[in-house]
Amino acid sequence: MIHEYRISVRALVEYVHRSGSIDLRFRTNTSMAEGTKVHQKIQRQYAKTDQKELFLQTIFPYRNIQFHIEGRCDGLLFHDGIVTIDEIKSTSGELELITEDSYPVHWAQAKCYAYMYAIDHGIQEINVQLTYVQVDTEQIIRFKQTYTMEELRLFIRLMAEGYYEFAHWQVVHIAERNASFQSAEFPFEGYRKGQRKLAGAVYKTIAEGKSLFANAPTGIGKTVSTIFPSLKAVGEGVLEKLLYVTARTTTRQAAEDAFSLLVENGLSIKTVTITAKEKICFQETTVCGKAQCEFADGYYDRVNPALLDILKNENVISRETIESYARKQKLCPFEFSLDLAYVSDAIICDYNYVFDPRVSLQRLMEEQKKKTILLVDEAHNLVDRARSMFSAELLKSVFLQLKRQYKDKHAEIFTTSNKINQFFIDLKKRSESEKVIELTGIPEDLFELLEQFTDAAEQYLLLNPQNDADNQELLEAYFSAQNFIRISGLYDERFTVYTEISRKEMMLKIFCLDPSELLKKTSKGYRSAIHFSATLSPLSFFIDMLGGEESDYSISIASPFSPDQNEVYIKKVSTRYRNRESSKKDLVAMLQSLLTGRTGNYLVFFPSYRYMNQVFEDFNQDGRFQTIIQNPAMDDAARTAFLAAFESGNESILIGFAVMGGIFSEGIDLKGDRLSGVVIVGVGMPQIGRERDIIKNYFESKGKNGFDYAYVYPGMNKVLQAGGRLIRSEDDHGLIVLADDRFLTNKYQKMLPENWSSFTII
Repeated sequence: MIHEYRISVRALVEYVHRSGSIDLRFRTNTSMAEGTKVHQKIQRQYAKTDQKELFLQTIFPYRNIQFHIEGRCDGLLFHDGIVTIDEIKSTSGELELITEDSYPVHWAQAKCYAYMYAIDHGIQEINVQLTYVQVDTEQIIRFKQTYTMEELRLFIRLMAEGYYEFAHWQVVHIAERNASFQSAEFPFEGYRKGQRKLAGAVYKTIAEGKSLFANAPTGIGKTVSTIFPSLKAVGEGVLEKLLYVTARTTTRQAAEDAFSLLVENGLSIKTVTITAKEKICFQETTVCGKAQCEFADGYYDRVNPALLDILKNENVISRETIESYARKQKLCPFEFSLDLAYVSDAIICDYNYVFDPRVSLQRLMEEQKKKTILLVDEAHNLVDRARSMFSAELLKSVFLQLKRQYKDKHAEIFTTSNKINQFFIDLKKRSESEKVIELTGIPEDLFELLEQFTDAAEQYLLLNPQNDADNQELLEAYFSAQNFIRISGLYDERFTVYTEISRKEMMLKIFCLDPSELLKKTSKGYRSAIHFSATLSPLSFFIDMLGGEESDYSISIASPFSPDQNEVYIKKVSTRYRNRESSKKDLVAMLQSLLTGRTGNYLVFFPSYRYMNQVFEDFNQDGRFQTIIQNPAMDDAARTAFLAAFESGNESILIGFAVMGGIFSEGIDLKGDRLSGVVIVGVGMPQIGRERDIIKNYFESKGKNGFDYAYVYPGMNKVLQAGGRLIRSEDDHGLIVLADDRFLTNKYQKMLPENWSSFTII
């Protein structure tokens, strides 16, 4: 059987020719932008008869695969009857370091174009030229070689031979995958209440290439209800890849479990979980370079066989699986997971690999995105996460330290750091003793200084070992400045710039007020985007903030749980900041009265650590109850121990104190009688502060309720998430206490879940 296989020139040559070690390169956004300009400048120098950005394609049969190879060459030059393929490459490094043999992959790319043009036009001999341009100086060096048609045909055959084993595995796998998806049945005997409705909405959304915003309660099985219809769409050829993104490790585990269940039910699928570099790195210090890391040294010499090894033998490729194969093959586990991601059927990862401009999956080309679905779990978290991703800040102290450190070490770094430090001093003088000042825009003079600084730092870091302890502060400052420049390019009326001054520090921040347009722009590249959460409420608020449009679909599914499963109380007490001291006595008395005589495990959530600690201290004076408490410095082991204390069948009583919006109020699943009740102190409102007030003022200027957007809705979301820890299945029962008199007002009553609507006031 002959298989058709489509591949780009770049993907082909990079797979076959990749070799050597991981080597972290330093390139600023400015350098990349200048590289594009220089690239175009070279093309403008072509003769009128020459061509640029020429699309080329060919079909090359090798064994049982027809390779459809395509790409776009930079230039096609005609001179004295001789045809030359011109491949342009920009570099921020020194041209003197580049020789004719430095980059075989560049020759391979140009020779592919030469073959495609020559065979299409019956040319027996053709020139291939590599043009290297230094982006700062625009200095140029060129290398040229001449090839016959026979030499190029042999070259393409060697390319096909080098790629064949991987291509053959892929075409066989895709055929098996699609067949298994087409015949797949839902992995449970029946749908839970609301589950079929959600799955149907996801399928319809994919079919029509739109986006969906789904408020779907805990307990209906949101994960499998979004994954299963997506896989059916893959089997029908509508999709090729799934991107499952979330904010927490616990929900990434839920996605892995769902895929594992589907594999057990006969589906052929390859999924990869991406873990942050800092967490998965085998080294004590994360430094990517062959001199510092044995797993980076020679990485590209070993990665291709390792990819085939793991893909042929594993299906749901978790962090542990990646670490096992990476150690066996001596590979960087993080880079290995990224290489796997691009050839997998599904990727499970954090939001930032899709939305953060600093770390996104940039090799996922636009053509692939158009056949990829974006599944955004816990979508309520994306609003504030996006604000953080699209914001950037600089600290004066960093540049003062660099000025001192590099005074006699590197003139350019010293000079540019000194100028940036002086910029902060001048700005402080103009502040007239104000601690926080909103600026009218990004100061142009600072932007120019940052470009000069990143250029100087980049050149220095390219020539000096990265593990030099003296360079770590420079490296961090380089990335901060680079990010500030990058975010500056996104700046519009949805941002603000402000400076905050304290006695020992001064910060300048580009703050994203409304991330909706940037989120919309990112999501638009995919076939469909499915945003879902148990607390996507109010739905209109989240559709607005997540970049929804009128043409998008939305769905709100009623809770499958009966109000009888909850024993709901509302405590009339003010937990407003000004009343917290006086409220402690009431809260302690309420907890003692309510929990006396009960058994089981309970969680009490507070709006802040300080408030929690104060109530905890007073409550423990009684001495009748076993208590545990969250602290802000918990590591993974401490978190695990905290949750392990909530044992099933507890015939005494355990009370856990925790904070709303923290690690124990979202994403944890204490099933059955591991959790008997939840007490929520306060309405979850974020602490009143500068940034929240700026957000409030911005949305008020847009004709919206700024206080609700900045404070009420984000706060209520924390309440709903904390309360959602209790009832996880049809068999669960438990106690819910809402301790705040605001829960009795009309505004908050409207935001309570239907199954909390029957309550007793205490």
